[in-house]
Amino acid sequence: MTEGPFDVAVVGAGAAGLLAAAFAAGDGRKVVLLERTRDGGRKILISGGGRCNILPSEVEPEWFVTDSSPHSLRNILRTWPLPEQRRFFETELGIPLALEAESGKLFPASNRARDVRDRLVDHALVRGAVIRYGALLEGLHPADDGWALSLAGGGVLHATTVVIATGGLSVPATGSDGSGMQLVKGLGHAMHPTYPALTPLTTTVQHWTALSGVSLDALLTAPPETPRYSRRQGLLFTHRGFSGPAILNISHLWTRPRGGARPPILAQWGALGRGDWERELGGGRAQVATVVRRHLPERLALALLEEAGVPADRGLAQLRREEREALLVALTALPLPVTGDEGYKKAEVTGGGVALSEIDPVTMESRRAPGLFLCGEVLDAFGPIGGFNFLWAWATGRAAGLGAARRVTP
Repeated sequence: MTEGPFDVAVVGAGAAGLLAAAFAAGDGRKVVLLERTRDGGRKILISGGGRCNILPSEVEPEWFVTDSSPHSLRNILRTWPLPEQRRFFETELGIPLALEAESGKLFPASNRARDVRDRLVDHALVRGAVIRYGALLEGLHPADDGWALSLAGGGVLHATTVVIATGGLSVPATGSDGSGMQLVKGLGHAMHPTYPALTPLTTTVQHWTALSGVSLDALLTAPPETPRYSRRQGLLFTHRGFSGPAILNISHLWTRPRGGARPPILAQWGALGRGDWERELGGGRAQVATVVRRHLPERLALALLEEAGVPADRGLAQLRREEREALLVALTALPLPVTGDEGYKKAEVTGGGVALSEIDPVTMESRRAPGLFLCGEVLDAFGPIGGFNFLWAWATGRAAGLGAARRVTP
C-alpha cells in the first residue's frame, strides 16, 4: 500500500516530534506524524517522576555536552530562547508552569506529565497533523518528488520533506532503539560515537554497596573536566553503586568514549568544605566519629573513617597528622570507586549522535540530504537533568518543523 504524498512526514511522536509536527502543520502543510508505539510521548510521561520537568528556569549553552562545535550548539539554542518557550507552554498550550525553587525546575502546575503529553498531541492535531500510531519506519530513501518511507508490514509513504525525531538509545522500553540514528547514518551523515548519559554508576566494591539507601547532598568534581553546572546535589547509594542528580550529571565523564584513562570522580560529602572540616577536627575532647556523625549519615561517617584508616573510637586530641589528612581527603576529595554504569536501560539521554556540523543550525536541515531534517536526541548534544533536554527537544523540534514546512513549494 502506498500513501501520500504528504508535504511533511515526521518520524517519532516524542517531545521533539510533537513540536515538529505542530509547527509544520501550523504553516498549512499536509503533515503526517509516524509513531511506532500505540500512544507516543512515553518519555514525557515518565519524566520528573511522572510530573514532567518541562523546562529549567535558567540556561547557559556551556551547560550542554557535545563533541561538535560549541558555536553550532549556541546557534541552535538561540533559535527559540527559554523565555519564548515558557510563553509558548503557558500561553499557546494553556499549561501553567510552577517553579520548584530549590531545584530551579519548571513543572506543570497540575504536576501531571500526562497533561503535557496530551496537550501536545491535541495541539498537533488541532493544527492539522495526522498521527499514525503503530507505524515503524524501516527504510528511508530519496525519491524524485522527495522521500519514500518504508514501513513495517510493507507500506510505503511518500513525503516531500522528512523530519527524523526518533530519539536515541536511552530507556528503550519507551520505544527508542537507535534505529532512526542508523537510517540517518546510512545516508552518509557523520556520527559521533554514542554512549549512555545521565545514568547511574556502579561499583563492585562491597564496602560501598553496603551503604545502599543512604542519601545526602554531595559535590562531585572530576578535574579538569568538571562540568560548569556542577554543584552540590543529591546523591543516593544503591545496591549496585551510586545514583541521584549529582551522579547522573557527571556520569558522562565515565561513559563518554574518549582516549586515555577516565578521570577520577571526587566526592565532597555534605555541606562542609575542607576548611570547615579542618576546624571541626582541630582538637577537643570528642571522638572523631562523633564529630563526623554530626554532619553526615552515620553509616557513611563510619565508612569514611574506615576508608581513611582512622579508628572510630579515636579522640580528636589523639588524631595523628597523617590520619587527619587521610580523613580530610575522604571527607572532601574521595575518589569514588566506580567500576561500571547502568547503561542505556536507565540513562535519561543518549550522548553522541549526528554531528551538529551536518545540519543547518537554524532550520535543522541536513547538509548531506536536502529535504531531511533532524532534531532532538539524534543530535550530538545533551544537557544536565532539570528540563534542559526537553528545552533542546522543544527548540530543535520547532526549528525542524518550520524548516521542513517552508521548504515545501507552495
